[in-house]
Amino acid sequence: MKRVVSISLGASSRDRRIETDILGEDFIIERIGTDGDLKEALKLFKELDDQVDAFGLGGMDLYLFINNKKYIIRDAKKIIDQVKRTPIVDGSGLKRTLESDAIKKIDQELNLKDKKVLVVSALDRFGMAKALTEVEAEIIFGDLMFGLGLPIPIKSFDILNLIAKFTMPLISRLPFKLFYPTGKEQEQVTSNKKYENYYQWADLIAGDFHYIKYYLPQQLKGKIILTNTITVQDLNLLRKRGVSKLITTTPEFKGRSFGTNLMEAVLVALLDKEVSEIKISDYLNLLQEIDFKPRVIDFNQTEELINS
Repeated sequence: MKRVVSISLGASSRDRRIETDILGEDFIIERIGTDGDLKEALKLFKELDDQVDAFGLGGMDLYLFINNKKYIIRDAKKIIDQVKRTPIVDGSGLKRTLESDAIKKIDQELNLKDKKVLVVSALDRFGMAKALTEVEAEIIFGDLMFGLGLPIPIKSFDILNLIAKFTMPLISRLPFKLFYPTGKEQEQVTSNKKYENYYQWADLIAGDFHYIKYYLPQQLKGKIILTNTITVQDLNLLRKRGVSKLITTTPEFKGRSFGTNLMEAVLVALLDKEVSEIKISDYLNLLQEIDFKPRVIDFNQTEELINS
């Protein structure tokens, strides 16, 4: 039996462990949160090194991408430097493949051309952001707002590229918790309404769910959410707020859509290659073989609260 484990700086209340079969292989898929404790995460990685088939790094990006340029996050590097034997991934490989492919599938159903889309953070979802641009959606990129707290919407992909070029060398060196919620912060929904007009403007709200959730308005009637890492509690929250449809780029396993880092770890375990040797084509071929599809929940057809 293969075992893949995501060790996350996120909240432990979101932990889950399942057993499943993928392509004839028995898997244990597990997520362990450390409530923002970087030292505890380091300890767990050391303890489980060589005891599991692949690690996912959760609640933190290892790399941020802009086009073909990648920036390594200093805090994440402290972790991977301690992992000597077990392959470790952060989900960026899937974000550039699965999420981009998911947009193409969604476009066939929803016809995203000229749809208004709020991408809460493009730099950690570059494949998604680029694919949305290619289908000619009208996009606001919220990286400065949701990541840095600056009330400045970015309305052009070219401007996003330019801002990233000058800011990423600095951002990648900052403590990760300064621009991304960790630990119990991931469970919070603020009453601050400073970005509500952007939620209401959009037909579709896309990106990391922790960013989406933090500023989630009380009413989102008719909106579509495109994200991942969704729990039962999150599903019920979105239904109560009036969301019409939820699409997750990662598939459902026993009622849970896990993060891209954990799903990429599954692929690494199946490929049985050094991470440095894995090509995008390897992921694409394996994704096609597994037939990973976006998970779609139509809340208009789900009137009752979803049970855990």
